[in-house]
Amino acid sequence: MGSSKAVEKELLELFEKVKKAADKAITNEAEEQRCLDALKALRAVPVTMGVLVSTQVGKRLRNLTKHPQENICTLATDLLDSWKKVVTSETLANSGNKATQSEDKQSKSIKVEDNAVKRESVKVEKKPKEEEASITNKNVSSSSNGPPKLTSMIKCNDAVRDKIREIIYEAFSKVVNEAEGENMVRINACDPVRVAVTVETLMFEKLGRSNGAQKLKYRSIIFNLKDANNPDLRRRVLLGEIKPEKLIVMTAEEMASDQRKLENKQIKDKALFECERGIKPKATTDQFKCGKCGQRKCTYYQLQTRSADEPMTTFVTCVNCNNHWKFC
Repeated sequence: MGSSKAVEKELLELFEKVKKAADKAITNEAEEQRCLDALKALRAVPVTMGVLVSTQVGKRLRNLTKHPQENICTLATDLLDSWKKVVTSETLANSGNKATQSEDKQSKSIKVEDNAVKRESVKVEKKPKEEEASITNKNVSSSSNGPPKLTSMIKCNDAVRDKIREIIYEAFSKVVNEAEGENMVRINACDPVRVAVTVETLMFEKLGRSNGAQKLKYRSIIFNLKDANNPDLRRRVLLGEIKPEKLIVMTAEEMASDQRKLENKQIKDKALFECERGIKPKATTDQFKCGKCGQRKCTYYQLQTRSADEPMTTFVTCVNCNNHWKFC
């Protein structure tokens, strides 16, 4: 270890000399000679692949292979080639050693298997029921309630679809940390892997590929499932309150969180009030009293905002303070 450190130190010191001399060698012949001497000294250093990798001198030497001075360029190129040969030879030697070690391991494993076969031939055969009990499925874990839980993602040999399954699974995995109270028992009994696979499979069957015509629908579903402010949606899908068949046909408004739905309603109500701005009032009355300023000079209009058999909604605006309110 000590000798390796010494070689690394010597290599770096010599390279610094080469670099300083090379920078001045364009206009100074003496510096050019110093650079050439330092390069020759570098070549005499007994380097190894480990030293070259730790110092990274080889990468830095490449700049000198394009030096304006031909002598420096030629010597640097030869030095770089010699270092490449060192790396190549050590790499081949290491691969040969690994192959030998692999052969030794294989021969040892064959011997162990032969001995095991001999021992088994002396023993009495296991009963069929015992053999069946010893078989375990690596992809499932036993569960007392419902089907066994999947412990790994089911692949479908499609990188894009597998990625979507993983993203949906990650969203459902958050539900355990977000759950409280009675829901904990139900959530622990659910299988997020199975639900994620089911959702993605239905999306693929009903909507097609994620980069096709339904690309925006894919994004909407995935965004709402992952949304940190929308835990209710992923919890309800995981618990089966929202079936995957219904999820893939829900609109963005239907998938939105309760908070977002409230904000959207407020925006719509405000838009309905704002739509009368810039339009000459068509009805003025003193039948309504403003709750803000107490005046009775108001304008109003009516819209059918609910079903046809429901009464119309009256929107009132105070002329004095521009206060708005509505009633049915």
